[in-house]
Amino acid sequence: MTAEAPKAPPFSVLLVEDTPSLARLYAEYLRKLDCDVTIEPIGARALEFIRERAPEVALLDLQLPDMNGLEVLERLQGEQAPTGVVVITAHGSVNTAVEAMRLGAYDFLVKPFSADRLLVTVRNTLERLRLERIVETYREDLGRDRFHGFIGASPAMQTVYQTIESAAASKATVFITGESGTGKEVCAEAIHRASPRRQAPFIALNCGAIPKDLMESEIFGHVKGAFTGAISDRTGAAAKANGGTLFLDEIAEMELALQTKLLRFVQTGTFQRVGETRQESVDIRIICATNRDPLVEVREGRFREDLYYRLHVVPIQMPPLRDRGDDIVTVARAFLVAYAREEGKHFRRFTPEAESRLAGYGWPGNVRQLQNVIRNVVVLNDGEAVTQEMLPAPMSGAGNGAAMAAPIAAPPGPQGNAQGLAQGITSGTTPGTVSPAAMADAAPIVPLWQVEKQAIEKAIDACDGNIPRAAALLQISASTIYRKKQVWDGADGA
Repeated sequence: MTAEAPKAPPFSVLLVEDTPSLARLYAEYLRKLDCDVTIEPIGARALEFIRERAPEVALLDLQLPDMNGLEVLERLQGEQAPTGVVVITAHGSVNTAVEAMRLGAYDFLVKPFSADRLLVTVRNTLERLRLERIVETYREDLGRDRFHGFIGASPAMQTVYQTIESAAASKATVFITGESGTGKEVCAEAIHRASPRRQAPFIALNCGAIPKDLMESEIFGHVKGAFTGAISDRTGAAAKANGGTLFLDEIAEMELALQTKLLRFVQTGTFQRVGETRQESVDIRIICATNRDPLVEVREGRFREDLYYRLHVVPIQMPPLRDRGDDIVTVARAFLVAYAREEGKHFRRFTPEAESRLAGYGWPGNVRQLQNVIRNVVVLNDGEAVTQEMLPAPMSGAGNGAAMAAPIAAPPGPQGNAQGLAQGITSGTTPGTVSPAAMADAAPIVPLWQVEKQAIEKAIDACDGNIPRAAALLQISASTIYRKKQVWDGADGA
């Protein structure tokens, strides 16, 4: 007789809710999951429970008799509790929910909510926790400078590599966010290539590049005569991606009516071609991306909240190039070699001055802009080394300080302004163009890192030491602040 495989132990859920009737209702909802539920109505006792037993998931009401739920959340974040927190609010304030997520909450629920909504949220939280723990086991892989089409060894990119590697084996939907040009499609392809679906198709659709009246047909296909111009049957992207991956880029551009149909497709795996009543079923993995803030789109009513929760299972934030440090020059060197070979040129390297210009630029267009700049240099010049003069303005130093500062100032916030100021000072003018009188009247020039440090420390003080909140106001990632503080603290201690 074959022995049965041991059953996985139930996971634990802490329900922090001070209304007895609601607590009983939510506990009843959770009975459909294999979990142990503990109800705690008091915030202070909930903190003690989490410290002692560390449940996998905590459902945290924001209105508690002894303290606000955000205070509980802030304490858990400071203690780095290994619990996935889902915030519950009765007020429907997305701003409050966004603040909760900046304090470390995995998700939020607005009362009243259905059993299905609660179960989906808890499952998504467990999936993220599992992936995060897998990521921790890959710390020894730090230092990789190439990964499935990516180039770069910065800490920000190592985090992306590890998340891709952990998420690849799963069927969970991945939601990629980041500025234009940061490599969101490269990220989607990397997930596909690292997954068991790698031999099946990878189908990409840009929802912002296809006319809105043709978008449904592009995704689901149509039959002959379904609309004017439908002269034959057409297979949509969903059917083409069967067994593989469907990537929906710029998904925030999708119309609300089509979002409703996409939600049903994500839930059931079935769809109808335009003009047809027969249901078709496919097995695909969905990855989506946007350069907008999806929570802002939900708040403004441009993106369905229920679709957001279905898609936002494994989030990946692509870092802007300006936050990737030495990766800027590493990526530029790779582009230089590739384009020189492609164009039949002799370039092999950059001069130190050229590399300094590239590294100091703000790159508002990110990797795509860097790619275009290097191709421009290779096409218009030749030689063994790219010099500073070969770089296009304003990187070459040509023009005035304002021209140099303008693209650098594109990233908003104190850091972006400091970068623009310093770049204009160091390379916006050539020697001899500033009069001694003007220099005498100018404020003392300090190193860029000190300006940046002062701006970050001021933001942290204004946020009462809350680094994630300060990072959000500065519009940079919290990991960037932690990394810079580590460098500064080391310098102070030396």
